[in-house]
Amino acid sequence: MIELVVKEFLDNNLNIPVLLEKERKLTGKFVLLEKTGGTSRNQLHSATVAVQSYADSLYEAALLNQEIKDVMSNLVKIENVSGVHLNSDYNFTDTETKQYRYQAVFDINYC
Repeated sequence: MIELVVKEFLDNNLNIPVLLEKERKLTGKFVLLEKTGGTSRNQLHSATVAVQSYADSLYEAALLNQEIKDVMSNLVKIENVSGVHLNSDYNFTDTETKQYRYQAVFDINYC
């Protein structure tokens, strides 16, 4: 599962929690990872992965988002990952919980 590969990679390269599922009432800086789609053809796979950067201020969320983009560009160094492309990134503040967050969406090619 590419989500586990990305999670382990981020765990090893960030000093904050990286989660696959948001825990209730979690605050502060953390990253939430979600695979939003994918395809497969001739044993070559592609996944779209959203990485949400949470922080206590919009500025801190934006800084964390930039750090995520910088770190994710090195994911190609992992065996079986052949490409990582930033699809988009944007302010994605959670209007329900009023938590500041940014979201970066990546297209990842792997086998």
